[in-house]
Amino acid sequence: MTVHGLLLAAGAGRRMGGPKALVRGADGEPWVVRGVRVLREGGCDQVDVVLGAGAEEALPLLDGTGAAAVVAADWDEGMSASLRAGLASVEATDAGAVVVSLVDLPDVGADVVRRLLDRAPSSDTLRRATYDGRVGHPVVIGRDHWAGVAAETSGDRGARGYLATHDVEIVECGDLASGRDVDRV
Repeated sequence: MTVHGLLLAAGAGRRMGGPKALVRGADGEPWVVRGVRVLREGGCDQVDVVLGAGAEEALPLLDGTGAAAVVAADWDEGMSASLRAGLASVEATDAGAVVVSLVDLPDVGADVVRRLLDRAPSSDTLRRATYDGRVGHPVVIGRDHWAGVAAETSGDRGARGYLATHDVEIVECGDLASGRDVDRV
């Protein structure tokens, strides 16, 4: 079964001073490029990057990464709009599961994604990383859950509500990263 990566990078980054897709790390590498690399090196067969704010400026950053861009027209409605756009983009593929990650997790590396994929996911998998017991991203969502997640998500909560009402396998990754998203540069 193929596993598709979804990198959510549509946010305006108001607290960061600009779109999150355009933020660069201390090494100069754009977070969006790093996020694609992390998902690919972690075991995702293909990666889609969901863009919104700053999409036109971010598209050239993806050149040479092998990732496909998906623009969420309603990105300003919150993370849920990005998640729905990403799930819609993989619907026509043969992927049985997606690994959903956020662009603003600069300390989450490929080792976290690999740990989440150590046991091959199936179409009914729901699995998420935790960091010292605190739930976070990435999240693995099997195909059987895509429609339910898309239907129940709203605002800036992503799949949080859906995951709270379903049996989710927890994978501790606190020894690998903090999992904290960065809101200020």
